[in-house]
Amino acid sequence: MVKILMHGCNGHMGQVITRLVEAEADMEIIAGVDVSDHISNAYPVYKSLEDYRQACGQDGSLLADVAIDFSSAAAVDKLLDYCEAQLMPSVLCTTGLSPEQLERVKALSRKTAVLKSANMSLGINLLLKLLKEAAGVLAPAGFDIEIVEKHHNQKVDAPSGTALALADSINEEFNNEYTYVYDRSTRRQKRDKKEIGLSAVRGGTIVGDHDVIFAGEDEVITFSHTAYSKNVFAKGAVQAAKFLKGKPAGLYDMSDVIEGV
Repeated sequence: MVKILMHGCNGHMGQVITRLVEAEADMEIIAGVDVSDHISNAYPVYKSLEDYRQACGQDGSLLADVAIDFSSAAAVDKLLDYCEAQLMPSVLCTTGLSPEQLERVKALSRKTAVLKSANMSLGINLLLKLLKEAAGVLAPAGFDIEIVEKHHNQKVDAPSGTALALADSINEEFNNEYTYVYDRSTRRQKRDKKEIGLSAVRGGTIVGDHDVIFAGEDEVITFSHTAYSKNVFAKGAVQAAKFLKGKPAGLYDMSDVIEGV
């Protein structure tokens, strides 16, 4: 049985994961943490990690094997503090983390198991692999690379963590020789060959749409991924939590889950 602490349990993704775990015979959410208490859950919910820590001291049944985080970048620091103090493995799904927070995640992974992925879907993580192969062929042949991502009008970070992960996957193929251009409105110059353009669209209820465009002379190749529901991300998080239980300290991602490392 995998016992889960759901950090951000009353947010949309936290509730999707709650419903998915209810259908799993070998998993259980034993506690949640959320500043909001507008939802009634089958498990106890605490306003803060400190409240949860105190409850664990009173009742050992609330101790979790792994934390799943779908909260906000502002709330992640306290979770990192808690996981470091308790050496608790964690699946970090929140996007928009600062460079300083990402360094903290790396430091935490030297003490306990951490799975951090910009996107939890199986399709996106397969696409990350395919893009490396495509870029290795197309970029040397003179193809320009542009990434366009579309999300709902409530998303606060741009470009998306997934778009950056797609760009990073391509850039790794070329020893990070490419620079990223996020906004061309202030640029009055021709496109450089060693750049990847990233554009963000925000509107409506778009769950997640990513196009990676390889534009060459007289032909264009586009890799597209569309998420029609947030369930794809929640399912990945649940599988990641199963994978992470019992793993040694280290920084993992969804490719490890796919390969069953």
